[in-house]
Amino acid sequence: MARVTVEDCVEKVPNRFDLVMMAAQRSRDISNGVQIQVDRDNDKNPVVSLREIAESKVDTAELQDELIRGMQRFIDTDEPEEDDDVQVYEQAMIGGKEMPAMPDPGPIPAAPGDEDGPLNMPKFEDIDADD
Repeated sequence: MARVTVEDCVEKVPNRFDLVMMAAQRSRDISNGVQIQVDRDNDKNPVVSLREIAESKVDTAELQDELIRGMQRFIDTDEPEEDDDVQVYEQAMIGGKEMPAMPDPGPIPAAPGDEDGPLNMPKFEDIDADD
C-alpha cells in the first residue's frame, strides 16, 4: 500500500469521526513508545496509525475503549446516593415511603403597584380594516 486513503480505512471503521479519533489515539500511543505493527517507511505517526488500521494490525475495539478511558473525567462508583426530592417522590408513588409534608408557604404577596387589582392593561377596540 503506497498511500493510505480514507477508503482503505473506512472499510475497517465505517464512521469517519471514529476513524479520526482512533487514529489520533493510536498516534499518541506511538508517540508514547508503543511498538508499531507496520514498517515506518519514513512516515509520521498519524500515517503509520492509519496504515495499521487499514491493514487490521491493531484491534479497533481496544483502541475505542482506550480512547473512552482517556477522555473520561468522571468515574462512576456504586456508592449509594443521598435521597433527593425525585427519589422521595418516586418511592412515595410506589408505596415505599410516605411523602413528606410540604410546609404551607402562606398567602402570595401582591406585586408592587397592584393596589388596583390585576394589571391595568389598556383596552383595545376591534376596528374594521376597511375604514
